[in-house]
Amino acid sequence: MEPRERGAWVLLNSVQGVGPVRFGALLQVCGTAEAAIRATTAEMAAAGFDRRSAEALRSSARAQSPEASLERLERIGARALTLLDPDYPAPLRHIADPPPVLFIRGSLEPRDQCAVGIVGTRRVTPYGRAVAERLSRDLAMAGATVVSGLAKGVDTIAHRAALDAGGRTVAVLGNGLDQVYPPENAVLARRIAQEGSGALVSEFAPGVPPDAANFPRRNRIISGLSGGVVVVEAGQRSGALITADFALEQGREVFAVPGSILSAMSAGSNNLLKQGATPVVSAVDILDALGYVPAGAAVEARPVQHLAGIEQAVAEALRAEARGVDEIAVALGRAAGEVAAALTMLELKGFARHMGSQAYVRC
Repeated sequence: MEPRERGAWVLLNSVQGVGPVRFGALLQVCGTAEAAIRATTAEMAAAGFDRRSAEALRSSARAQSPEASLERLERIGARALTLLDPDYPAPLRHIADPPPVLFIRGSLEPRDQCAVGIVGTRRVTPYGRAVAERLSRDLAMAGATVVSGLAKGVDTIAHRAALDAGGRTVAVLGNGLDQVYPPENAVLARRIAQEGSGALVSEFAPGVPPDAANFPRRNRIISGLSGGVVVVEAGQRSGALITADFALEQGREVFAVPGSILSAMSAGSNNLLKQGATPVVSAVDILDALGYVPAGAAVEARPVQHLAGIEQAVAEALRAEARGVDEIAVALGRAAGEVAAALTMLELKGFARHMGSQAYVRC
């Protein structure tokens, strides 16, 4: 595609009120994006434009040229993929109303077609944190790309665990790539965009803020890029459930992690299980259901280390749910200081993880 035509796609995509449907309709009427940004009133009417969207297109075309649109992307280290580009993600191309333009920082690779969406609540519990870390780590070690939304909670945990395991991850944003939301994930975003680590992806042009209305649209891309979506932990009205709904509409597998019936943060995910979602207790469940073949080492493989004495006793007392130092000490009849020291050694050896407030879970 010629640079000016690509720039016209970017410009047209950035017009307020021009979503995938109107974009496609105007392109069909005018033939090219370059002709579309100069569309007549009659052509815009034929494409279903109302007066407000027609004026928005004229205003954008007057304010910025196609070349300037591309230069703006270059300044933030991003590029634009259009639906006509052969390297546009194939799974996303075939969903209903795919994004006409996909903005990318980092790199999308052919192996990213073996992808799993990991989503869940922002108010993650220690249990949800441990599950998101384990599933994301094991999927990444098996060669699957972890896709999520860079939000607080489960999303952030999933991205970090995939990177820490040496795998790839894709973060789909609900805003332009010239900003990071939430701001505290700026370092994580830079890490994702590094060569070989994955990509930041958005259908929103630079300058678009993280408005609440953008996130459902963001969620359909998370599921669209994934072979299946795993809901780790979700309340009754969690946005993760919207992603699950899109996954079902797109013919993707929906997985849910069973949670405590006493936890409000598991109400939504448990309800998915009642509705027929596939239960997940390990990454193997996901890989088997999607037909993904692990690359390299076996999933959840861990070098066996010898434990003895107090370390062995404490390791056996750990659970998938967080337990406090004092609780473990009482259960074992040992001094709290002795148990705390053993937990520190177990964490160094990879058998325990500190979840904060002197609470630990088994790894």
